[in-house]
Amino acid sequence: MDNKKGKISIFGLGYIGCVLSACFAKKGLEVIGVDIDSFKVESINNGLSPIIEPGLTPLIREATNKGSLRATNDVHFAINNTDISMICVGTPSLPNGNIDYTYLKRVVKEIANALLIKNSNHTIITRSTILPGTTNTIIKPILLEVCGEKLFLDIKLCHNPEFLREGAAISDFFEPPKTVIGVYEEEFGEFLMSLLYDDIPGEKIITDVNTAETVKYVDNVFHALKVSFANEVGVFCKSLGIDSYKVMEIFCKDRKLNLSPYYLKPGKPFGGSCLLKDLSALIYRAKRNYLELPVIYNILHSNDIHKKNVLKLIMSFGKRDIGIIGLSFKENTDDLRFSPIIDIIESLIGKGYKVSIYDKNISLAKIYGSNRDYIVKHIQHISSLLTDDLNSLIASSEIIVMVNKETEFLTLLDIPKDKILIDLVRVNEVSNTENYYGVCW
Repeated sequence: MDNKKGKISIFGLGYIGCVLSACFAKKGLEVIGVDIDSFKVESINNGLSPIIEPGLTPLIREATNKGSLRATNDVHFAINNTDISMICVGTPSLPNGNIDYTYLKRVVKEIANALLIKNSNHTIITRSTILPGTTNTIIKPILLEVCGEKLFLDIKLCHNPEFLREGAAISDFFEPPKTVIGVYEEEFGEFLMSLLYDDIPGEKIITDVNTAETVKYVDNVFHALKVSFANEVGVFCKSLGIDSYKVMEIFCKDRKLNLSPYYLKPGKPFGGSCLLKDLSALIYRAKRNYLELPVIYNILHSNDIHKKNVLKLIMSFGKRDIGIIGLSFKENTDDLRFSPIIDIIESLIGKGYKVSIYDKNISLAKIYGSNRDYIVKHIQHISSLLTDDLNSLIASSEIIVMVNKETEFLTLLDIPKDKILIDLVRVNEVSNTENYYGVCW
């Protein structure tokens, strides 16, 4: 790659491809844009942007005048004169919601045929938004079929999702929220990150290809969820004569919990008195006002389904002796109110499973804590299953379910190999992964 370091061909001169071509050229790379549309090719070669995006035409004009950007419809010319190709073709939706990979397949095959003639090392980066597994199930097979195994070994495959907003794409390129490259070899990822994004600020993340493919979808689904949530809050507030902008402005001030990673970690269902009580009360008021708020109304339903998923996972192994580590709704508390594991334990008991429970906080609360009355009145049948001997629970259980992330529980990571560990809280390290199962990973 050294003889052509910094030379990149970008396939697809639509919105993303045009912006990337101009921005990479601005960074000092030599860029060849490739598209079958002669209008786009001619526009760029004439220093004009074929799309509407603030600041893009001056950037293209500057690059073409310097000779760092040119466009062509000749795939072989582009491949022969670069060692990196970035695929930016469209991946539109089919009527059933799936992705139409027609353009992606076509350009991968064209690149593969050109590589047959070039017959040397080449890097292919997909920038198009593609569903998880696409590189492995669509791109790889095409390259293998056309190029054969020997030449395929000289091809590096990567996925580099884009996070560009229309109307702010150039500033997003040079000041991105993050830069992600998915690779099969971390060392190559570091090289590529340095080559393409060395002077770009923000966090740079090198990960595996499947994770990189997934990130863009999770981003956009979450953005859609945020818009829908804010709109439903607006509908609710308006029905009560409350200024929703004031409410959301205050909401967004909280960057410790509301706008933070705090609650965005897959794991056990939510519980505790506050979330369920307040969500239920808001839903009650909204329904009384005859409001349709499907996102908010379905939060409880989603949580119940997640409880069922945990139960299914526990039952899937055909073991009858279950040890539960952690009974309160989260660590460092004795609060049992609406603890999600209680519903799961009651289902197990009802189905005839033998259940043992360890939680030192609840053992103390059973004696004199604030939850004593709750335990006596509401879950006496469950509290009778509590033990204060953790080692005994582990010895007598076939399946151990880690519910809370208490410090003392982290010593359990080396449980005997004949035990199954089901983890609801993502413990940091597990040496015996053979019988380890995460609820969402």
